[in-house]
Amino acid sequence: MSNANPRKPLSLRERLFVIVFEADTRAGRQFDQMLLYAILLSLVVVMLDSVQSISSRHAGLFTGLEWLFTGMFTLEYLVRIYSAKRRWRYALSFYGLVDLLAILPTYLALFRPELNALLAVRVLRMLRVFRVFKLNQYLSEVTMLSGALSASRRKIFVFLCVVLMVVMVMGTIMYVVEGPENGYTSIPVSIYWAVTTMTTVGFGDIAPKTDLGRLISSIMMLMGWGTLAVPTGIVTSEMAFHRGKTFTTRVCGECMTEGLGAEDKFCRHCGTRLPAYIKDESAS
Repeated sequence: MSNANPRKPLSLRERLFVIVFEADTRAGRQFDQMLLYAILLSLVVVMLDSVQSISSRHAGLFTGLEWLFTGMFTLEYLVRIYSAKRRWRYALSFYGLVDLLAILPTYLALFRPELNALLAVRVLRMLRVFRVFKLNQYLSEVTMLSGALSASRRKIFVFLCVVLMVVMVMGTIMYVVEGPENGYTSIPVSIYWAVTTMTTVGFGDIAPKTDLGRLISSIMMLMGWGTLAVPTGIVTSEMAFHRGKTFTTRVCGECMTEGLGAEDKFCRHCGTRLPAYIKDESAS
């Protein structure tokens, strides 16, 4: 007689959660694939409907298709709300807001027809492509990059604060050196010049006329080369730290963090104990 405890059967809500939020099972992968195809078709309808010559001939067809897609996405959104353990957390998450914005324009257009153009926001839902058509190396790279950016955010914030102080000081100096007669009509305008110069964009709408001003511009341009390399180095070092871990489409039911590792016992974001990882090898 075996002493092994059989795995507790998943409830309907738990099964739906795995299907609609993860893509490591056959059902979850098929669901996300069908969802992506529906998103693509709905975007094609929106784009064709924006062409006046086509829209005038097939207005009824486009209206019917739009309501069909809206109904499908509304049902999907309600299923996600039902299956999420923390419903408000999902609703206020990035993907939750995108899912909501994908269906709102059709309903709002009943009162304000011009809002129908906002349907193009559905293109943001294509971000799910990284979860659906996943090869392990692609998912790992995407998750590694997002983790590196998240870990670098404080260093980058400090760096941007230093850059902001530099452009404010240099812009103020140029306002004093060049003056309104040379196009530097105010400190904000001079700061705008400093930003375009330091980022090496150089629109040319404002340019120094004095020798001292040109010297300051040359210093700003040389500083810009070095400035652009700093955030790259910060993110690259964090990517090296995150490299080598295997990521999945696993989602924490508490905080909705995605891309957890198959070996993780706890969520790396909120610390919640995770249920056993479910992997359907036939879905790969």
